[in-house]
Amino acid sequence: MRSLKLDTPKSLSQRVVLRLRQAIIDGEFALGAAISEEMVANSFGVSRTPVREAMGQLQAQGLVVIRPQVGSFVFTPSAEDITALCAFRIALEPKAAELAFRHDRDGAAATMSAAITAMEPAVAARDNIAYGRADAAFHEALFAHCGNRYLVESYQLVSSRVAALRTNLTSPIDVRTRTSFDEHRKLLDLFARGELAEFERLMTAHVTNSGVAYARALKVD
Repeated sequence: MRSLKLDTPKSLSQRVVLRLRQAIIDGEFALGAAISEEMVANSFGVSRTPVREAMGQLQAQGLVVIRPQVGSFVFTPSAEDITALCAFRIALEPKAAELAFRHDRDGAAATMSAAITAMEPAVAARDNIAYGRADAAFHEALFAHCGNRYLVESYQLVSSRVAALRTNLTSPIDVRTRTSFDEHRKLLDLFARGELAEFERLMTAHVTNSGVAYARALKVD
């Protein structure tokens, strides 16, 4: 695992949260892996107090599971979790697209287009981390431009977990095939033309297929 270095000056626990969150999303800590507070504290050069506070915040975000007297672990979803997560996304993302189209069509399209531009070299390089980040940016664009902060806050409840599942489970597949990349381009095209019913159909299939891939990779029933 590469060195865990801290960047921008924020509160110590928040800096640990941000760095650990990215490490989990990028797969530096595998799904289900134990996270030693002592190891993190030593790596960051901090006491265990801000690390413990960070673990609590990451647990609230659904990225970490803390088992008293046992330890802290990166989350691993069950089959029920995956089904519920996909249903949640299918309910929210098409609505966010509808609102983004009305509120800031050009801004949303530009952000989605930039994400797709970033996907191209990631596919060529088979860089699943870069692809996962671009994929996340594409979906987050719908919420960033929807003009409804409650919808944004709702998506933030799951966005970190989705990003971690994406990078760990589906992006390694996506960079070997162009299926996901082509679907994102089609989604952008449908959005830009205002074909929102067809956008919803394709997004539903896209998210559903992601859920199937998650379950297959995790081998959950």
